[in-house]
Amino acid sequence: MINYLQRGFEQSEFEERTARAQKVMHNMKLDAMFFTTEPNVRYFTGFHTQFWKSPTRPWFIVIPVEGKPIAVVPEIGASGMAETWVDDIITWPSPRPEDDGISLVADTLNMLPNRYGRVGATLGIESHLRMPINNYLQLTEKVNKEFVDISLAVHELRQIKSQAEIEKTREVCRITNFGFNKLPSYARVGMTEREICKQLRIDMLQEGADECPYIIAGSGYDGYDSIIMGPTDRAIEDGDVLIIDTGAARDGYFSDFDRNWAFGHASEQTKAAYRATYEATTKGFEAARPGATTTDIYNAMWGVLEANGALGNDVGRLGHGLGIELTERPSITATDNSVLKAGMIMTLEPGMVYAPGKSMVHEENIVITEDGAEWLSVRAEPELIIIK
Repeated sequence: MINYLQRGFEQSEFEERTARAQKVMHNMKLDAMFFTTEPNVRYFTGFHTQFWKSPTRPWFIVIPVEGKPIAVVPEIGASGMAETWVDDIITWPSPRPEDDGISLVADTLNMLPNRYGRVGATLGIESHLRMPINNYLQLTEKVNKEFVDISLAVHELRQIKSQAEIEKTREVCRITNFGFNKLPSYARVGMTEREICKQLRIDMLQEGADECPYIIAGSGYDGYDSIIMGPTDRAIEDGDVLIIDTGAARDGYFSDFDRNWAFGHASEQTKAAYRATYEATTKGFEAARPGATTTDIYNAMWGVLEANGALGNDVGRLGHGLGIELTERPSITATDNSVLKAGMIMTLEPGMVYAPGKSMVHEENIVITEDGAEWLSVRAEPELIIIK
């Protein structure tokens, strides 16, 4: 029996990911895929290190249309890469600004069979190259193949999660729920947003999170007007509403959901806004099934918000994909129209401006199954919690 909570993955996980990528390469007529960013390098190799925080050294992975990935990495990372399933590891003494691995990457790509004369790189939507643009331009001149954009194709590959990925996400959601559930026992009027979030982070770390890199907080009397700032040193006052949205991570996979609380009391208008966003997650969940689209989910949720007097939604979307990055494609918008497939992990994040300067946002995490969807986060209470 597979223990999904053990660290890392079986080698078969990476073999399957690579095989799926190589099928895409055949369809797109590519000789190789070329990766430079932490999520993609980790996705195909299992190379998991905090050293990506340093911008000094570049890291490269080449996946040929046949065979295992090839790593072209600084010497300092050779031993770590050797612990993965990758066998072919090419190194150089980085940093070396005059040629920081570029010639080695070019040689690697040029030595591959020139079946199609094309190399895929993440050049487009919701992607970037973690290397100086001058180095990339130099690489395109050194390689006797055309570089083409594969960003959308790679997003689509990563959207379909394995059972092991789903279970890792379920566990970090459990940890996040644990932290949120403890909050009413200590959060009180007079504490600052920062103090409350610090204790939340401690509780999640003690429960098993590896890190909690994303914790925002917003508060205000009977409502808040921002969901991406904070936490601040603002002290909670009687009658305030507090939102905390957090992305905790364990073994490289994220949770991403929020919770709302009122202190002392809340107006009927604010309580009604909470009920509306809660009901919107219900309708979004019911619409989430294979063959439906992200826009179907959007329409189901926005219909509830609009019927309950929403003045607008300044977030721009009502949810998104989730996985080894805090937010992944697709987006739940009125025009996205991505087709849902079993294995996709999504957030449902309906939000509404319900009065001038006041917003209410509610978020949960789900996974698309063969016949519908399943909650990964344990749903919030249907009524706004009042902390006395």
